[in-house]
Amino acid sequence: MPTEISIAKLNQFIRWGSVAAILIAVLVIFRTLPINLVTSAMNEWIGGLGWWGPIVLVLLYIVATILFVPGTILTLAAGAIFGLAVGTIVVSIGSTVGAALAFLISRYVAREKVAKLAEDNRRFAAIDRAIEEGGWKIVGLLRLSPALPFNLQNYLYGLTPIRFWPYVFTSWLAMLPATFLYVYLGHITGAAVSADRERTPAEWAMLAVGLLATIAVTIYVTRLA
Repeated sequence: MPTEISIAKLNQFIRWGSVAAILIAVLVIFRTLPINLVTSAMNEWIGGLGWWGPIVLVLLYIVATILFVPGTILTLAAGAIFGLAVGTIVVSIGSTVGAALAFLISRYVAREKVAKLAEDNRRFAAIDRAIEEGGWKIVGLLRLSPALPFNLQNYLYGLTPIRFWPYVFTSWLAMLPATFLYVYLGHITGAAVSADRERTPAEWAMLAVGLLATIAVTIYVTRLA
């Protein structure tokens, strides 16, 4: 029994050590990329739009979602430019509306083309059967799981029997943890390259603790899924 407990503790230590290593690697990569130039350019453009800035970013996110363009950069930019609260709201609205429009396009406009796309995906048949039995709960679990890319899911769900509003609400709720995580990363990255003032070690410690807590919650929820 003591040996099993020691092994469990060792596995837990290795797991969290790996998470910390990944976090450090991500931050180092962000620091080496010219994200300060990108953020400054976007901040100058979007920030100069005043109240239209968040609206423009929402529209950009919607278009990117419909066109299968990954929204990671836009999510990071939202966190860097608008901060945690507004950034999360902007990305959440953009991703949810984009997912809703992609669903409607798949169901009513381009159903045959999407159906041909689904034929090449071996997981779709199982997903279709699962949604027929479990409905919105299966959509929520899949949104929390990396089993299928986000943009691809939006179109595939249009072929399933799930109704529109349960799909939209479940997608919005299930996408929030990952949305907040990436916005938080963007917020920290923006703080790291900001030239306004130097942050104190205590401020950086609070940001790091908050990010670790966000990652922990996201991993925990994903494991539940």
